Formats: sequence, C-alpha cells, structure tokens
Amino acid sequence: MDTQEYSFQELQEKFPTAPNYLVTMFLLEREYGKVTNSQLARKLEVSKPAVNQAIKRLTILNLASQDTYKNIRLTEMGRLYGIKVLKKHYLAEYMLIKRMNYPWEKSDEEAQRLQQTLSDEFTTYLYDFFGKPECCPHGNPFPGSKNEAALISAPRVDTAPVGVPLKLIRITEEGEAITGLLKFCNMHNLYPGTSFMVRTFLEDESLEVESNNSIIKIPLQFAHYLCYKKV
Repeated sequence: MDTQEYSFQELQEKFPTAPNYLVTMFLLEREYGKVTNSQLARKLEVSKPAVNQAIKRLTILNLASQDTYKNIRLTEMGRLYGIKVLKKHYLAEYMLIKRMNYPWEKSDEEAQRLQQTLSDEFTTYLYDFFGKPECCPHGNPFPGSKNEAALISAPRVDTAPVGVPLKLIRITEEGEAITGLLKFCNMHNLYPGTSFMVRTFLEDESLEVESNNSIIKIPLQFAHYLCYKKV
C-alpha cells in the first residue's frame, strides 16, 4: 500500500478527525496495552465501519497499522502526534481552571474543543508558564513524566481496602467521560490529593468513604475510575 505523510498542521486540514483518533488510540494503548476497533468505536461514539475507514486512512498516512489479530497500533509518527494532542488538551485544562476559573468538572469537555486550536508555540509557553506540570488537573500524567507508569497502574477505589488511610491520585481519562462523574467529584471535593478512607462496601453497588470529616457514598460505577495510593 502506498503511504503518504503530512505535517501535523496539514493532517488537521486534510483529515480533521485524525487528531481525535490518534490521541484516543494513544490513551487506550497506554491504559490497556492494545487498541481494538470496538474500543475505538465505543470511546469515540462512532460505528465500527467508520473506525475501519479511519484506520485505513491513518494507515495510508503512515500513522497507524493493524495486525492479523485486528489489533491497531500507532506508528512512531502517529504516537508523536497523539502525544502532541494530549499535551495540548492537558494544558488547555490548566489554562481554563488555573487562569480562567472555569468549572473543574467542565474543563475536560471544553479542552477537547480547544486542543486543536493551540499552536505549538503557545503550547510550549503554557507548559513553561504552569511550571512544567506532570499531570493534568484530574491527575492523568503527561506522557513521559516520571510518575507516568505508577499513575497508570494505580489501583482503583472499587478494589480499595477498608479502614486504611488512602489518597486519591487520579480520575482516569475514561472516568472523565462518564456522565456525572466529574460533577460528583467536584460536589464532594474528591480531587487528586484528597485523603480518604473506605468505611464499608454496601449491597446497593456503592461504597462509603470518610473524607474531611464527611461520609460520602460513591457508586461503584464511579469508584472504578478513581485511582488511589496508600499513605
């Protein structure tokens, strides 16, 4: 198959949905070690035929490949482009929250709109301006940061031990997309860095945690996307 290569700016112009595919593929690969058609269709809320067409086009552009087992892989260039988009996304979140006081629970959605509009120069400026952060405001690590592997592999709150002092360190990228999860965390002050302790698991698919002298009931469907470490 003949392949073509474009600069990132050319790619955005010729294939506007490509950046979203590339960053989503990078995040799925980082989280699960592989990417499948079904995962992409679910995450991007598109049909499997649409994913097939996109992967064919990304392959022609030398940004992705698919093996005989239908696992999708980023090429080196595809991974670099995916990382570029992710950094823009994280820094857009910082700009919205830290400098514009935009609601914490809405920043992820708004940053998705902004990520393709930030120039490389402004992205570098924001990274330096915010002190070269290692994580986004929701605790997800910048690619290549020193704690990236530890944060990605951190255990989830729905498997946390009872009666042990813990600290919330991350709301996963998938969790950010779950309807109501970020709003719930904001309402109950469940941010990265928040100390808590699991009191009990309940029969109604939820658990109770104690944090800041308050008792919070967290649905397990939310707790699965919250990561912790022992303190």
